[in-house]
Amino acid sequence: MRKWTVIGILLWAAGLALYFSTARGSIPFFTPTASPRPATIPVPVSAVPVLRQDVPIYLTGLGTVQAYNSVLVKSRVDGQIVKINFSEGRDVRAGDVLVEIDPRPYEAALSQAQANKLKDEAQLENARLDFDRLSRLIATNAVSKQQADTARALVAQLDATVKADQALIDMARTQRDYAEIHSPIDGRAGTRLIDIGNMIRATDTGGIVTINQLNPIFVNFALPADSLPPVRAKAKEGNVPVTVQDSNLVDLATGTLTVIDNQVNATTGTVTYKATFANGDEVLWPGQFVNVRVELDVRRDVLALPVRAVQQGPDGPFVFVVGPNRVVEKRPVKVGLLSKATAMLDAGLQQGEMVVTDGQYRIQNGTRVELLANPAEAPGRAAASQATQ
Repeated sequence: MRKWTVIGILLWAAGLALYFSTARGSIPFFTPTASPRPATIPVPVSAVPVLRQDVPIYLTGLGTVQAYNSVLVKSRVDGQIVKINFSEGRDVRAGDVLVEIDPRPYEAALSQAQANKLKDEAQLENARLDFDRLSRLIATNAVSKQQADTARALVAQLDATVKADQALIDMARTQRDYAEIHSPIDGRAGTRLIDIGNMIRATDTGGIVTINQLNPIFVNFALPADSLPPVRAKAKEGNVPVTVQDSNLVDLATGTLTVIDNQVNATTGTVTYKATFANGDEVLWPGQFVNVRVELDVRRDVLALPVRAVQQGPDGPFVFVVGPNRVVEKRPVKVGLLSKATAMLDAGLQQGEMVVTDGQYRIQNGTRVELLANPAEAPGRAAASQATQ
């Protein structure tokens, strides 16, 4: 009995061992595996193609619009203003009566001068008759030669008096005409400086109104003294185009260079220039500040791109070129003329290649990029200005 008990215990132990070994073999062992690498995230950048185009070369400066003619209308006689015939801010024509001064004192002075002339003319006529009679009597020795000479001198004296009277009449008539103040030029009237009913004098400094001629119109501007040689060279070839822009660099008008000052300002080291504009639509206004661009040359059919695409490195200028697979290549370039807006290239790029214009600080050679839509960015949109080697 004991024997079977031992055999049973041994079989139970063997079965238990077989169970545990089978269970262990059915549970797979955990073997750690490397996690998959995330894909590289493209860096968003802006890029534009390199194009061949005509690029103008400009000198730029700040200018002030100046009326072609500006007149402060004043009175040339004293008197009271009885009528004002112009409207502030409206156009006037040369010869228009702007202001009327009380003319009665000047009409009275004119009448007096005319009466004096009539009196002196009567005396002159009488003196001539006396001289004629004496001239006939002197042949018969009825009168002395001295009496005839005295009569002749009186005729000359009265003739001069009549001429003086005519001069006084002309002066009085002019003074009366000055009582009507006319516009000396075609232009735009400004703000009225005096009102109807006020006394005005020829010695007043304030004037009545300022009239500015707006069509055509001038723009005065100054450029550094070293601009003088290229500007004069361009002027010898013909008209020098000048474009003015507002504060947002939007073109307002295009004119021609008219005046180059005859000296350099020793204090500022600049030369003053003046350009003339037709200004038919009156976009330019006296006193307005504008940005001025003087066109010196046009480079024909050159490779150009925005200047901010060009980066500076230890070995010189370079750009990031976007390849077909959107991977950028850091490529050295040779820059010809460089301006505030446009770079003209001598070597390093081909027409049509895409170059990065924004986001360069986040990429390097071999970086994969994503191109952002930027239709406003184009190498020829911004004109070159004050190009330097």
